[in-house]
Amino acid sequence: MLTDPLAATMRIASSGLQAQGTRLRVVAENIANADSTAMTAGGDPYRRKTVSFATTMDRAAGSEIVKVKQIGRDRSDFQLVYEPSHPAADERGYVKRPNVQPLIEMMDMREASRSFEASVNVIEQSRSMMSRMIDLLRG
Repeated sequence: MLTDPLAATMRIASSGLQAQGTRLRVVAENIANADSTAMTAGGDPYRRKTVSFATTMDRAAGSEIVKVKQIGRDRSDFQLVYEPSHPAADERGYVKRPNVQPLIEMMDMREASRSFEASVNVIEQSRSMMSRMIDLLRG
């Protein structure tokens, strides 16, 4: 039946919307914390979060869909900035800054936004095809 592939297409696209929505929220959190420091002297600041995806079989759609596999932590080094008067400075006067690079976050946001938009377009096209099919059946 024609509606099954269209419904499956919508399920696949909606899984993409959910996954990219999560990615956008993580990127927004990273950007919001790009300048945060530790609450205590010598402590660690905010650590950049990452999102990894996995495909899983969706029996209802009859195909693979994307899911967020894990929200992890970027283990790259923190930046050390010499600011001896800062409350988070260690005994040598260095403050650890988050390992967030706003340019990378902006690129991730742009990519996630485009993927999100592509999924929305797939859903709109599927909805339009379903509507046209109903109109044809009414006759």
